[in-house]
Amino acid sequence: MSDKNNNDELEMDYSPDILTLVDEEGVEQEFELLDVIEVDDQRYFAFLPYYEDAQKALESDAELVVLKSEMVDGEEMLASIDDDDEYDRIGNMFLEKLADMFEEDFEEFSGELQ
Repeated sequence: MSDKNNNDELEMDYSPDILTLVDEEGVEQEFELLDVIEVDDQRYFAFLPYYEDAQKALESDAELVVLKSEMVDGEEMLASIDDDDEYDRIGNMFLEKLADMFEEDFEEFSGELQ
């Protein structure tokens, strides 16, 4: 019975932040917000495309999408990062942070199984 409770807790702990983003051509797509970091007074956001169907998500070639916050007419907007060096630097920061987070989660989860 405790295994069921642990599974229930895991399911309850995870509720993804899903946002619908609109690109420059007006195309809408849903993304899951993975993380937010602040570097040099600039906020950056890491997203993955979101699919309700788990199988479709596994079959997709989803890539990490990194956007930055910009103020436009007093309103916060998400914008692409045009500078390749900035994009690579911030993207790598997210990848390292996410790898560490998943490693910790995996270690915590595997410890519960033992």
